[in-house]
Amino acid sequence: MAGITDLPFRRMAHRYGAGVVVSEMIACEWLAGGSAEAQLRAEGDGVGYHVVQLAGCETRWIAEGAKIAEAAGADIIDLNMGCPAKCVTAGAAGAALLRDVDNAVRLIEAAVGAVNIPVTLKMRLGWDDDSIVAPELARRAEAAGIKLVTVHGRTRQQFYKGRANWRAISRVKAAVSIPVVANGDLGSYEDAAAMLAESGADAVMVGRAARGRPWLPGQIGRFIASGIRASDPAIEDQRDNLIELYDAWLGQYGHARGAKEARKHIGWALEAAANAVNLSADWVKGWRAQLLAENAPSRVVLGIHDAFDELGWKAAA
Repeated sequence: MAGITDLPFRRMAHRYGAGVVVSEMIACEWLAGGSAEAQLRAEGDGVGYHVVQLAGCETRWIAEGAKIAEAAGADIIDLNMGCPAKCVTAGAAGAALLRDVDNAVRLIEAAVGAVNIPVTLKMRLGWDDDSIVAPELARRAEAAGIKLVTVHGRTRQQFYKGRANWRAISRVKAAVSIPVVANGDLGSYEDAAAMLAESGADAVMVGRAARGRPWLPGQIGRFIASGIRASDPAIEDQRDNLIELYDAWLGQYGHARGAKEARKHIGWALEAAANAVNLSADWVKGWRAQLLAENAPSRVVLGIHDAFDELGWKAAA
């Protein structure tokens, strides 16, 4: 998830037990051109599998980007053919490739042929309801050397509206022998059980539901493996997690950009904590406005302490 799954967030999700964490999407041409931002996004920390997700629409850049990622230590290359953002699809990348399966396969072949590490694929069901190409693309991707495919149960034209169609993913599972991962609207233990039952997938991927809850993927994984329904971390632990992440973002990006990158995460963390104890959206809105108005890191940290202390008192009451 661009702008979300940066290195500090991935590191914490992995610590909480996420089986595999994936980098932010990186444009291959951007990486091949030596962009410092692209290189930052592609960094790993030596913990768990280092998965770099690449996007592009030209074979030469896909191949070059894959080579660079492998040389930088990637264990797996994941090709993004599912991003619905207009800024991506306008450049014939991401989910736009679902309208040109032949070119999608050429890109897959270029990536697989360029590296000695596994290449996986992330996609949606199709561009729209009239062009559900996921089973065909998955089958051809497997023949081209893809080792695993993840399917978000929506079309590009749906963006994130409605509910993901987990049952439609089962047609992809039936088309291939490689592992299939189901994705889309997974936010609870009940969702995980239903997603696996309807899709027949081998694994599940948590996306937007992990915003503010880096522990969630690990919880879902343990539930699938053992049936254990763990509670969220205690309020004080959630506070300490957020402060740790805040410090890590300042270190990753520098104070000015780090503070800016942290703002959305602070809001999500407040929402997650408040929802867990049934506090209103107005409570979150008030604290978010207060914290996002602060520029001094020391005052942001103090505000996080105050917000979570108040949340703890309200929860106890």
